[in-house]
Amino acid sequence: MNTPSPYPIGRILFGNADDVTQAAKRFSDIPVAEARLHTGAHPYSLKQTTLKGEGSATGPGTFLGSAQRTLTLKGCNDDGWWIRRTDLKEQFPIPVSVRSVWTTLRNIVLRSGSAHNYLRMVEHIIAMRIGMGVDNVMVETDSGDPPLFDRGNLDTVEAIDAATIVETDKPARFITVREPVTFSGGRGDFLTFLPARPGDRLLHVDCAVDFKSAIGQQRIQFDVTPDTFRYGAQARTNAPYSMYLYCKTLGKIFADTRNLGYTPQNILIHGKKDYFNTPKMEHNGKYLEAVWHRATLDLLAAVALLDTGRFCGTIVSYRAGHTQDVRMCTLLYLKDVIEEI
Repeated sequence: MNTPSPYPIGRILFGNADDVTQAAKRFSDIPVAEARLHTGAHPYSLKQTTLKGEGSATGPGTFLGSAQRTLTLKGCNDDGWWIRRTDLKEQFPIPVSVRSVWTTLRNIVLRSGSAHNYLRMVEHIIAMRIGMGVDNVMVETDSGDPPLFDRGNLDTVEAIDAATIVETDKPARFITVREPVTFSGGRGDFLTFLPARPGDRLLHVDCAVDFKSAIGQQRIQFDVTPDTFRYGAQARTNAPYSMYLYCKTLGKIFADTRNLGYTPQNILIHGKKDYFNTPKMEHNGKYLEAVWHRATLDLLAAVALLDTGRFCGTIVSYRAGHTQDVRMCTLLYLKDVIEEI
């Protein structure tokens, strides 16, 4: 079956047109398993926001599971999100921006200045800029290794709640794309960004994953609001059993790949035909934890790297990952596609 895509294929910023067309057909053939669409008033403040106090979250390190790591989130007078390594006394805070990306190998790493001034696996943290609608935040950490939690990202969401989101006297800035644009990474994937509709200041997401494992094909549609983000934030990262086993054995000797903090509680472990632990987020008999994680904690993290405003419009994502997300967001600036509303 080849279902026509409900979305246009935009001007291709990178990739092959035939590859995009075939991927779009496969995407359209996947039924929508869950839709969470917003009606009513705009769910976020129309002014820039920051945090009144501070909130913290502590958990085992992602890469060094024997160490406890703490993130502290607090208000910030400067526009945007910033990451301060408190253990590096003579380094500037790292701006949360596509311009600060060091690598996207398995996770997004941001860096500024010294090669030591970095934070790994920032995606679950910075996604809150978009999902929680808080514009100006300082994130403090005493290492480059963030904590990994048993409840997805709910611990840091609760840290934001504890700090209390407050308005500033500055109007919020909104951005979109000038025209529909599409990116393909050449692995049967694509991303399409569509302009905001007149008067619309929301971000709409249609996201699908397609794994040759127990996860299989999953597709969701949702409007980004605090409620949908909180719901999606409970989704844990996922890993095939072979990767989990590798991290616990041979991976221990390779600093770039080891994830020693992985446990059956804080990640979703999948095999070809079944899960090795209990998946979450069941809807109509299907577990959608993998696609909710991909959409809210991975894709929105890349959108958070668009540092000139809150992105509005529609994003369609199929089989993409960190590298594709970040390259697309980079090209939006390099190709002068972004415009302020």
